[in-house]
This record gives sequence, C-alpha cells and structure tokens, in this order.
Amino acid sequence: MTGNGADAIGTAESNGTGETNGTTGTNETNETGGTPASDGIAHMPQAVRELAEAARESAERHEQTQRESDDVDLTLPPLVPQALREPTRREHHGDVFMDPYEWLRDKESPRVRAYIDAQNELCASRNAHLEHLRDTLFDELKAHVQETDMSVPVRMDDYWYFARTREGRQYAVQCRVPVRGVDDWDPPKVDPAAEPGSLPGEQVVFDMNKEAEGHDFFRLGGMDLSRDGRWMLYGVDTDGDERYDYRIRDLDAMTRVGGDGQPAGPLVSDASADLPERFDGVGSACLTPDGRYVFWVEVDDAWRPCAVWRHKVGTPVEDDACVYREADERFWLGVGLSFDERNIVIGTGSKTTTEVLMLSADDPEGEFRAFIPRKDGVEYDVSFARFEQAGPDGEDIPLAVVYHNANNPNFEIDVIDMRDHEPPFRLGEGVCVAEGSPYGCERGGASDEPITKPYENPRNPALLQGLRGLGIEGISIHRHFVSLAYRADGLPHLAMMPKAEAAEDFLAGRPWRFAELLPPALDGDWDTTASDGTVESDGVGASDGASDDESEHVGQDGAERETERNEERLPGETRRLYTIGTAGNPSYEAPRMRYSFTSYTRPGELHDVDPATGEDRLLKRGTVLGGFDPRRYRERRVWIQARDGEHVPVSLVWRDGTDLHDAPMFITGYGAYEISSDPAFSVARLSLLDRGVLYAVPHIRGGGELGRAWYEQGRRLNKKHTFEDFVDATRALQEAHLADPARTVADGGSAGGLLMGAVANIAPELYAGIEADVPFVDALTSILDPSLPLTVTEWDEWGDPLHDADVYRYMKSYTPYENLPAAGSEAGKAFPRILITTSMNDTRVLVVEPLKWLAAMQERGFDAIAKIEVEAGHGGTSGRYKQWREVSYENAWCLDVMGIKE
Repeated sequence: MTGNGADAIGTAESNGTGETNGTTGTNETNETGGTPASDGIAHMPQAVRELAEAARESAERHEQTQRESDDVDLTLPPLVPQALREPTRREHHGDVFMDPYEWLRDKESPRVRAYIDAQNELCASRNAHLEHLRDTLFDELKAHVQETDMSVPVRMDDYWYFARTREGRQYAVQCRVPVRGVDDWDPPKVDPAAEPGSLPGEQVVFDMNKEAEGHDFFRLGGMDLSRDGRWMLYGVDTDGDERYDYRIRDLDAMTRVGGDGQPAGPLVSDASADLPERFDGVGSACLTPDGRYVFWVEVDDAWRPCAVWRHKVGTPVEDDACVYREADERFWLGVGLSFDERNIVIGTGSKTTTEVLMLSADDPEGEFRAFIPRKDGVEYDVSFARFEQAGPDGEDIPLAVVYHNANNPNFEIDVIDMRDHEPPFRLGEGVCVAEGSPYGCERGGASDEPITKPYENPRNPALLQGLRGLGIEGISIHRHFVSLAYRADGLPHLAMMPKAEAAEDFLAGRPWRFAELLPPALDGDWDTTASDGTVESDGVGASDGASDDESEHVGQDGAERETERNEERLPGETRRLYTIGTAGNPSYEAPRMRYSFTSYTRPGELHDVDPATGEDRLLKRGTVLGGFDPRRYRERRVWIQARDGEHVPVSLVWRDGTDLHDAPMFITGYGAYEISSDPAFSVARLSLLDRGVLYAVPHIRGGGELGRAWYEQGRRLNKKHTFEDFVDATRALQEAHLADPARTVADGGSAGGLLMGAVANIAPELYAGIEADVPFVDALTSILDPSLPLTVTEWDEWGDPLHDADVYRYMKSYTPYENLPAAGSEAGKAFPRILITTSMNDTRVLVVEPLKWLAAMQERGFDAIAKIEVEAGHGGTSGRYKQWREVSYENAWCLDVMGIKE
C-alpha cells in the first residue's frame, strides 16, 4: 500500500491510510489432518508441536511443487506453519462445502494464537532482507514531511480551533483561541513552530499524545462542543474495534501547566476535568448545544449501531432513556445535530434505504418524528435554511432542502418553501435545483442508455448540461453563499453562487446560476492549456511554495525526450486530476466559503473565496520537503475497453522522465459500496514514483466514479464486473507495453482485498505480487452467517446467499478462499506472491478470513505470508510514525517483488 493522501490542509502526512470447481481440492470430506487440539492453556506445547509437524509436511509439499514448476520462484523457508485440516461442514441450497480451516475463527484459543505468532515470525524472517530498504523508505517519507506544523484555524461559535503536530510526537494536539469579536472571520496568525499554548489566549483542548499514554492503539472517535465552549464530549478507541468510550469534560476547569518555580504555561485540559458519567463501548454520541444532554448510540453484538439513548448531564447513566431502536437488522443509525443546530437528528439507513427522524433541540425530552417515512429503495436527507429578507415584506423565507433519489437514481435536490407546505411532506415536492443522469441505472427509465451519454435536463443549471455520468452529491446553504457538489466524467466537481442570486432564481422559478470552482493553476506548470488547446512548456517557472527549496529545471534533454515518447504512447491528454470539495465551513454566518483540492501529484491546498467578488485566497498549501516539485510528476486519465464493451477510466501517475515502456507498475483498486477512488496526494507514493514505478488506479465498476449506474453494475449479481474491469485494465496497460507483468504488483484493502483475491485466481499470470490489506476473502461464509458483525446489513451490497440460491451460487463462484487454483495447475504455477496485512481487532473483516485464505494458499505451496497486527483494527495501526513504518514495510515488499532493491 502506498498510503492514503495527505491531509488537504494539514501536514502532508501519510496515513499508510475492506466455488469448488473439482480441481481445487477444497471439497474433500475424508481428510481431517489430525485430531482437534484442546483450547486449554495446558495444551499449548501440543499445539506448537502440531504446527511444527504441519510445517515439515508443508516443506515437503513445497519441494514437490517446486519440482513441478520451472518458471516461478516459490522459494520458502524450510518450515511454514501450515494449519491443520479439520473439515467443518457447511450446507446450503443443496451444496456441501467442507471447510478445512474454520477452526481458525477462535482467535482467542491457544493454538490459533500460536499459529498467528508463527505466521508473524515467518513474515519477519521472509522480509528480513528488506530492513535497509524499509528504513530508507521511512527516512524518505519522514524527510518529506513538515513534522512540526498546524492546521488552519476554523471558527466555531466564539473560538478558533486548530490542531498542532510536533516533531517526534505520534498524535496531534487540539487547541483554540477566543475570537476577537463577533465579526472576526479572518483566522488568527499562528506560528506553526511554536509550542502548543504559546499564542496569547491559546488553550490546549485535547492533547492526544498525553491521552494516549499507556495505550498501544489510540484513536479519537469524535469531539463535540457546547455552544458556549465550556463542555466537550469526546470518544476514544484504545483497541481498534471501533467501539468508543465517551466522556464529558469541563473546559472551564482547565489547569495551567508550570509551577514549582517554572513559568506559568498555557491552560490545558486533562482527564481530571471529566465528569463521572461514562458511555463505554458505544458507536457515537452528540452533545446538545446547551451542553445539558447527550444522545449516544448503542452497538449490538453484531457491531450494528442499533439504538439511540438520551442522557441528562449530571444524572446516573443507569437512568438513561432509549428514545429510538431500529428493528430492521439491515439498518444502521447515527445521531447528531442539524447544520443550524435547531434539531437533533437521527439518521437510519441500509445500503439502499434511508430515513430521517427529528426532534427540536429546545425540547430534548420530546418525541422523534420522521420527516418523511421510509420507503424501500429510496434514500434521502434533509436540512433547513432560509433566504434572509427575501419575502415580499422583507421577511425571511424558511426552507427545507431535501436530497433524495425517489425519482432519479443519481439523486436530485429539492428546495421546499416552508411558508406554504405543511407536514406530512413527500419526496419530490418543492423546486428542483439539480438532477443527476438516469442513464444506465436500474431505475429511472433509461437503463438501456450508455452511462457516458451526455445528459441534458432543462431544470438543471447551465454548468450541468451535457455532462457524462452526472451524479448530484449535495448542496450547502449558508448565510452568504450556496455550494453544490456533483460528479461528472468520473471526477468530483464543486460549484458556488452568492446567496442573494440563489434567492432570486428560486423566486423566479429558473435554473440557479452556479459557477464551477476550478483549482488555480501552478505557475509554469505543464498543466496549463493555451488557447489553441496545446499543452504549454514543460519547464518549471517561479517557486510557488510547493517545494521548500529552489526548484530544479526539468527541461533536461533526456527527460524531455522521454516525455515526448510517453506522450506518443498514451492516448488523450496529460492533465492533473483533481479532487475538490468544501472544507471547514461549520458556521452558517461565515462570509467566505472554504474549499480544498488535491491531485495525485499536487499536495492539498485550502482556499477561501468571496462569493460576491470571486476573490480567491490561499490559506494553506501542504508543505512537502526534500526538494519536491509537483511539476516533476505527471498524471493522466485513459480509458480502456472491458470485455463486455464498457469503457473504464484508469488514472496513471509517474515521474517525469520515467521510461513508460514495460515499466514496473503498482496498480490498486477498490470497486465497492459506491465509494469512489478519487485522486489524492500521497507522500509515501513519491518513493515509488522516484524509482520509476508507474502508479495506476482503474476506476472499476462497483465504485461511484460515474454515478449510481457504475455502482449497480458492480454489485450483487453484477459483482464480477469489478474483477473483470481490474484484470482488463491491467492487461490493457501491459499489452500496450506500458507495464511489465513480471514487475506488476496489485494492491487493495477490505472489499479491495476481495478484489485482490479474485484477480489472483482469475488472472494470476498478470501479477508478480499482490498485497491484500484486511482482505474480505471468505465472503460467502461471512455473508451466510447473520450472527456475524455486519452480515445482514451487507445483503443489500452482495445479495442474500442465505435465502437466495442464485446469489449463493454466484458468490460461491468468485469468493477467493473457495476458488484457489490447484498447486499443479497452470494457474497454480503462475500464482503471484502474496502479502497479507490484517489486524486481530478488526470488526469489519474478521481476522479469520485472511487466516483461512493464508492457510489454503500455503497448503498448496503458494508464496504467501501475512503480517498480523495484535493491537489494531480495520484501519491498521494508530500514531503517525507507526503508520509511516507500516507503509514503508509494505512498499519495501512491493518494490522487492518488482526487482527494485534500493
């Protein structure tokens, strides 16, 4: 894994970061592999002996496999901790599957613990030769990061809030300073290098480093503040299981550090100011604006947020009242405040259906009521706003803003004039502001139309006409501006208009006059298009702050020639691919709109813009040290044709001057839950690009890049499109001689880990190695068991194999664990090297799934190893330095597979 993108406004840190065919040998019923061992502690030595015996058997099998394979290096250490085979019978819809490794589910048993320890030892041994490369990658990453830094202050009520990071410290420190007055909307100037609390009036609200002491894992789950800034509700996870312990802290009880002859320091909050109420193991929580009530979410045994409870501050938690319980096991729920903080809102939903319940914040002990009752297959959300002084007599016009897909699968936004509408409300009433494209969607009457057909709709604003794959993603109405988020041509977009013009258009019944916001160009960038449509000079102009030192000129003869050759090889035009959206606008009254953007090769920037004049100000650009210049890196969107004729976008990233002829390639994908793999900058990725690696992201079906239809064509009984798109994109890049199969490494995590397992089975010859992070590789077993965490809620995504035989057969045909090739088959001989990363406390993809997959691969003699975190969850380790170590470990393995040794 190359690491997630840097924080668009922060410190440029990397976070590191979800069928038996007769030949696989997985359907045996007579082999038991030995007698089951007791789980008692007294039998630990026996468990270890069994592992050793199995390891010797594995070594013998591996030697036989090597004798049968002349073209693949499957060298393994002499002892592989092969798991014992203890078949467990699974029978559904007339099909019987004997699962030899189901016993690995009991992660607390001594023999499973021994197996995990042995696998970690094997992984460490196999990767010991990469220690120098890992250290080099870590040092490179660290050298690029401004370790002592801060975020841009954000105003909430009467304070400016911001986060500081300090060199050598794992976590951020949350701070604040009072506003200078009611009209203070310019963020204070803060010295990033100064100690927390050094600014006059600065308070340390929450020092995560101090709070994390004594914990190997620490993650802040949420932080909520009362309107007067006194009460803070916060939640922490110290296990990685995504259950949070919430506390209420009195920020008026901050203590001043110092004393004992030392100068008085800043005011600092700590646990001594926490109230006695504790909300342990909950999903989330919110604080009412007056700080008098907490609403918290109960999590059931299946890890589903299932109920909302009300707590009155100062009373025993045992007296809390359950105000809403969701009976439908497909639905998750959450609770929070509406944007205007006038309502407490419960949002409940499945993958395909949502409902919003509301209660006035002035009456927290009242009864929640649905704004619009749920309807199966319909998703909606609602917020409230007003057009100030826009009525005929200068009065405000109250508005309900409803975002829904009742009529259009790619969503529409309706604005309801609350002066002449009374409950009960219905979806579709009001004025439609924007509407997505129905082309290719299952609903909407246009399923036969191509997804990429240009969409025209007279109700839409002018800037939305003729766009492809148009999806409406949201609207935000503030005191002075209105913003619109949408997707088109596979990328996110952002538009804005002054609030006064929106009111005029609303009252006149005409399309709203939104204007798109585009990232300002870099000075001298290659991504500047001249009026004749040609790309201007590749030379680098004056420094713009993206680098910490003088920029090199990249107009060297060799680099220029390579750039010309690459341009000839690649179709289309090399352009930066941006992710853009609003950021840091929590106040309704803010006079300017903040937005952020990033690309694969351009660090994130935070800007604000005046809606009346269009004046754009840079607030912060992600600082990347070590001589980094974004002009030295290229990115491009190409389209490949999948086997069913659909055209799939693929993003390519490389360092300028790289020879893109049979280059080493790192290719990554996800393709599930309508989650888009949008462009993002990554510091860790630079180490790959600087070593001549081509970075590729196929935007495969199952994601949301091209709207709802793109998602629908990669879920349920269309799921194989996801795998086929990834394989076809890989093959197309290799057949174009951009990438070398012998140096191609694929990567995916969670549902992307399922993708990795599937493509390894489908087209092993295309990949030299595959990194699978927390991989969902025993999908059928998990989705068949409604008692497991998340299973019932997942039926909308994958289908219900428990009750539907067609879904069962379809999932059985692709679930990676049950479709591994036989060791001696052609696919088995070509099977790539595998690195698995997983975590013991993962509640989304249980550790048993990658363990079973690992056992089955090693049983066949495949080159598979696993790094198993004991203190972590689905998102991996916590703490930035630990995350940097982790991503350096993974990238070293990937480079080694590519044949890059330093």
